[in-house]
Amino acid sequence: MDQRGAPPVFSASAELDGAHLRVVVTGEVDMATADTMLQTVLREPAERVTLDLRRVTFFDSAAIHAVVRLADRLPERLAVLPSRQVTRVLEISGLAEQPWLRRD
Repeated sequence: MDQRGAPPVFSASAELDGAHLRVVVTGEVDMATADTMLQTVLREPAERVTLDLRRVTFFDSAAIHAVVRLADRLPERLAVLPSRQVTRVLEISGLAEQPWLRRD
């Protein structure tokens, strides 16, 4: 479908800088896209991982599950930068105080 210059519904891009992997996610993370986000993070081994969700506009239970799986697989190596929408969903889900959540 032609989006006529509108931002993509979903994208996930990874950049490896030495031992630090930064994955930037844009748009909607839902049942159809959460696994792509997860696999993008896990594709490159890294000592530190930043999952930048500041451009995420929708975040559902499948997205929460993917982030929790990442936190389990990358203990003390994952930092999640949330958008306002992601923060709200994590607050409602009782995950707002997780050590991997950054509000810088």
